Amino acid sequence: MSAPARIMAHMVAWYPDRGTSLQVARGLADGGCAYIELQFPFSDPTADGPDIQRACSAALEAGFTVDAGFECAASISRSVKVPLFIMSYANLVFTRGTDRFLADASACGARGVIVPDLPPDYDEGLFSSAAKYGLAAVPVLSPSMREGRLSRVGILGAEYLYVTLRTGTTGSFTEIDSPGLEFLSRVASLDHGSRAKVFGGFGVSTREQVKAFSPHVHAVVVGSALVRLVAAGGDVASAVREMVRQLSGAEQAPGA
Repeated sequence: MSAPARIMAHMVAWYPDRGTSLQVARGLADGGCAYIELQFPFSDPTADGPDIQRACSAALEAGFTVDAGFECAASISRSVKVPLFIMSYANLVFTRGTDRFLADASACGARGVIVPDLPPDYDEGLFSSAAKYGLAAVPVLSPSMREGRLSRVGILGAEYLYVTLRTGTTGSFTEIDSPGLEFLSRVASLDHGSRAKVFGGFGVSTREQVKAFSPHVHAVVVGSALVRLVAAGGDVASAVREMVRQLSGAEQAPGA
């Protein structure tokens, strides 16, 4: 039997509230996810589809602040043994100050930061400063990127790369097709690209997609599908735990 696929599980801090989001994180970890991507809610999340947009709005209404986000991240880091990446938009980073944001991310135990609207050549010091705080700044690459910019990403020597299978927003179903896989091949051919760990996703919600995609990436990112489970309410920790197990192909734990 093949090993389970690695899953990077995306969740929204303070969705639907602080306490429940901590339960969600524990459920994801119990399900065997390899990484947690913790999104800091923002009022204009440009890369997110409707499910994550609604979750961000609800979290903001529940009282989310950036200070609260770092406190939530610290609580997750203390309670689960899964590497944590903080995902944010540039506005929140700039408002706090890039250096302070990175220092706070490091202090709360994050492994790295993902800022989709800060590409490496317009990053206001994010990528050059991250290493100072022991963080991985993760470039986000999409098939629409021009070769020049893609090459500039390659020479960064980043430890991790985040690859979207298509342009647009998250949430809608993505076919694992030749163009997407060809883009992954282009990324792997970059200087240092073949040595980076690649997180890949956008619109992944089924075991079949994960099986098709996982041989080509280090970990498959699953976001909107998990956020929809949280939106449904009930025992959300158990729901996300079982979805991660099912998507990864992990065997059911004895007695579960």
